[in-house]
Amino acid sequence: MDTFNRIAPDVRLGRAVKIFGFANLYGCTVGDESRIGCFVEIQKNAAVGARCKISSHSFICEGVTIEDDVFIGHHVCFINDLFPRASRPDGNLQTDVDWDVIPILVEHRATIGSGAVILGGVTIGAGAIVGAGAVVTKSVAPRTIVAGNPARLIRTLNEAEAP
Repeated sequence: MDTFNRIAPDVRLGRAVKIFGFANLYGCTVGDESRIGCFVEIQKNAAVGARCKISSHSFICEGVTIEDDVFIGHHVCFINDLFPRASRPDGNLQTDVDWDVIPILVEHRATIGSGAVILGGVTIGAGAIVGAGAVVTKSVAPRTIVAGNPARLIRTLNEAEAP
């Protein structure tokens, strides 16, 4: 690992994981043979499966589970809090006890295009494709393509196109 990476001691890395410069990983798990690009952050309680590609500038927050063989494009952002606030009504800064993590699941062999934003509570189905720049506010069915803001169904993949 390059000296410019920050890999906390509580990170569990699988076999042959490649992490490129300026990554920040803490409290997470990354499966065998996955590749993590430059300027990626993976937070505590996030899991990345085996043989995944996480492209540069992506943010994988707490509560995100990415299954095996998933492609995450450049600058993809996951959001685990639908009503974020900096402080409580009394003016004190919020802490972990002031909000609940809203989980996100990305199933086996899904693809998420560059610049997509994935909101909490969403499941991206197995083999689904999320178009670049999409804002995913609802779950995506397996073997479908969605795009737009908000993301909408474009079409269903046929057997030859999907895993």
